[in-house]
Order: sequence, then structure tokens, then C-alpha cells
Amino acid sequence: MPPVAFVVAYTVSGQDTTVSAIVALVVGVLLAIARVARRETVQHTLTGLIGVALAAFVATRTGKAENFFLPGLLANAAYATIYFVSIVVRRPLIGVIVSGLSGGGSAWRDDPALMRTYTRASWLWVVLFLLRLLVQLPLYLAGSVTALGVARTAMGLPLFALGIWLTWLLIRDKPDVGAEPDGGAGATLVR
Repeated sequence: MPPVAFVVAYTVSGQDTTVSAIVALVVGVLLAIARVARRETVQHTLTGLIGVALAAFVATRTGKAENFFLPGLLANAAYATIYFVSIVVRRPLIGVIVSGLSGGGSAWRDDPALMRTYTRASWLWVVLFLLRLLVQLPLYLAGSVTALGVARTAMGLPLFALGIWLTWLLIRDKPDVGAEPDGGAGATLVR
């Protein structure tokens, strides 16, 4: 929502980067207050607010509206790199996350089928983050603030939700290491 507020304010204010950054920051603060009022996780609330504040700071400091989107671009590059490195070192991040959430330990790394599944799921996230960069980086370099805001919004939560759904499809029927192979009463499925 803050990127949309930034772009709208940028357009309405006659391309005033400072006004746009302030509007985005105010929207970010209001969203944070709403999240706290709904008793949502404070960590996610603070992380989002810090991200908006950083983006607003970068944009106002440089005077270039497109720089509001620079921290997000750098984050996408970092996430793509982290997922890629996790695959290269044979610790696919999706496997680490699922194992951590299910309490399965690290035995999944010795199961070739699970290793392949978690590697594929991790590749999915590498592609997702690189796709964002592939679309948004040229818009950033061209200084196309409105198109960048639209792309960022369209490739934000909707693309993230698609990534979660596709990941779930990949891992949903894979038993944890140590589960009964026939899916009997003692089997634990990753869901």
C-alpha cells in the first residue's frame, strides 16, 4: 500500500518526491497502527515500517522518486542470491524452513526425494525474485516511477501468494523423514 500511496502522491503533487515520501510514510504508520490494533505480529509490522522509512529516506535524500523502489530491488536481489546459494550448498532454503516449522530436523537432507522436492521449491523462489528484478530493474533504470509502482504492486503480494501456493503444491504430499512410507496413522505429512 505505501508504494501505491507514493506513486499517487507523486502524480498528484506534480512529481514532488518529498511529499510523496511523506505520504507513503504516513500510510505505512497507519498500517502499522492497524496491525498492532489487530494484534498481528509486531516483528512483521516493524519490518514493514522500517522498509517504508528506508525507501522514503533514500528517495528524499537522493531527490529521485525511482529510488523509493531501490531498497525493494536490492532485497529481491538478496533473496534470489540467498535461495540460490542454499541450493548450491545443498541446503535448499525451503527444506530448512519446512523442517524448522515441522520440527523435522535435518534428516530430510539424506532423503533424495525430499532433497529434490525442496530444491525444486527453492528454485521456484529464485525464479520469482529474479522475475521481479527482470521486470522492475529496467523500469527503475528508465526512471519510470508510475510503471515501477504498478509493477511493484502487481508483483508484490499476488506473486508472493502464487509462490506460496506453488510451493505448497510441490511439498504437500511429501512425508517427513521417518514417517511411515505407506502414509499410515503414524505418517506426518508436510502441509
